[in-house]
Amino acid sequence: MAFMSRLSRLSVALAGLFCSAFVLADSTMMEAIPPFNMTQGVTSISQEAYWLHMAVFWITVGIGLVVFGVMFWSMIFHRRSPDRQPATFDDNKALEITWTVAAFLILVVMAWPATMTMLKIGDTSDSDLTIEARGYQWKWQYKYLDEDRNAQVSFFSNLATPAGEIENRQTKGEYYLLEVDEMLVIPTHRKVRFLVTSNDVIHAFWVPDFGIKSDAIPGYINERWVRVEQPGIYRGQCTELCGRNHGFMPIVVRAVEAAEYDQWYAQKLAQQKEIDALSQQEWTAEQLFSLGEEVYVKHCLVCHQANGQGVPPAFPSLVGTEMVLTDKEGHIDIVYNGKAGTAMQAFGVQLNPVDLAAVIHYERHAWGNDSGDVTTPLDILKFAQKQ
Repeated sequence: MAFMSRLSRLSVALAGLFCSAFVLADSTMMEAIPPFNMTQGVTSISQEAYWLHMAVFWITVGIGLVVFGVMFWSMIFHRRSPDRQPATFDDNKALEITWTVAAFLILVVMAWPATMTMLKIGDTSDSDLTIEARGYQWKWQYKYLDEDRNAQVSFFSNLATPAGEIENRQTKGEYYLLEVDEMLVIPTHRKVRFLVTSNDVIHAFWVPDFGIKSDAIPGYINERWVRVEQPGIYRGQCTELCGRNHGFMPIVVRAVEAAEYDQWYAQKLAQQKEIDALSQQEWTAEQLFSLGEEVYVKHCLVCHQANGQGVPPAFPSLVGTEMVLTDKEGHIDIVYNGKAGTAMQAFGVQLNPVDLAAVIHYERHAWGNDSGDVTTPLDILKFAQKQ
């Protein structure tokens, strides 16, 4: 009895301490605490996944209460004591059969709805729109594979968080490491099919609000789908350890009404036609240098550094090297095709001819370099024709 009394007093004390913590915590403190449960989401699949998660959670809570309840009851009432006579039985077949059958039925109850949901997740038939999401170190390329249109929209989505925030020189914004220069845009009330793959290493495409997550594996395509009913901006990120900048590969999706989506798509097609026209026009050295600096900061700065010195041997210097000063063809080749076995990516599929020409021209004239030539978009187009 003394033991039970002490246990009761301890339970009351712990409960009082726990409740006091919640009473003393103000609303600001509670808002700062991150959510511990999974995201409920905005799609039917995410809602089903959330419901399954909560159902299994409460089933396991119930099992835990029964198991630990019996365990503690046995520890208290069947503890060793001088005035107790131990039982002589060693098993109970009826009880063993009962808990085996009960465990089996519980597993069936949990497995049936989970299997139905998994089948729904994999059913990409009757989709209204197909988008390829291709992972690169460390960005995403989106291609709209709509066969009903004469041209396809394709663009890269890069991290837009300023370097000052990453290096702790500026106050971190609300969407730190979850903001991009160009969002993926999808229409609401339509079934959108995603083809998820990778161009280099294994990545993972994950948007919590959609309830989808898929590995992006080189040479392999995984399929997922989503139908968003509510317009809005939804954020996710790569959840695979894909390299040193793994944490700098966000996914931002903007869901809009069908009419707004069609307008956006038409604008993207017009922009691509404008870029084609810009590739044919003449550019001055000053224009190319100015644009090239912007492209360099966006795509090359992390590896080759702001001063062009790089981080040898992984990321070689661009200052005063023979290639930069004398080998224009070789410079275009390595930027366009990359270099196998190194971290140097092939930017020929990532940048348009104008941006490629500008960044190469910038590298050949920045940091004291003076190659004495001009790299134009026509140079890039001529090189591409030979590939």
